[in-house]
Amino acid sequence: MNNQRHVHLIITGRVQGVWFRASTREAADNLGIKGWVKNLPDLSVEVDAAGEPADVEQFIQWCSKGPPGARVTAIDIQELEPVNGLQGFKILR
Repeated sequence: MNNQRHVHLIITGRVQGVWFRASTREAADNLGIKGWVKNLPDLSVEVDAAGEPADVEQFIQWCSKGPPGARVTAIDIQELEPVNGLQGFKILR
């Protein structure tokens, strides 16, 4: 029985050029979240995150604000099937 929560996020606003990816990885590491973050060509940020449901909820709350300097205008949350074997939290280029 896997009680992990797995989400896919698209975060829009001023989220590139403000250390969003590095800060997201730090937040994920602090919460024990596995997955990845990357910039998209349309200047949004894409995140794939999995972990304990309460930790994922806290992570989504963090992503809805982002680091100082970011201005998040929207966050699109898609629930995904839990997966096994995710290792760490990576910044993809």
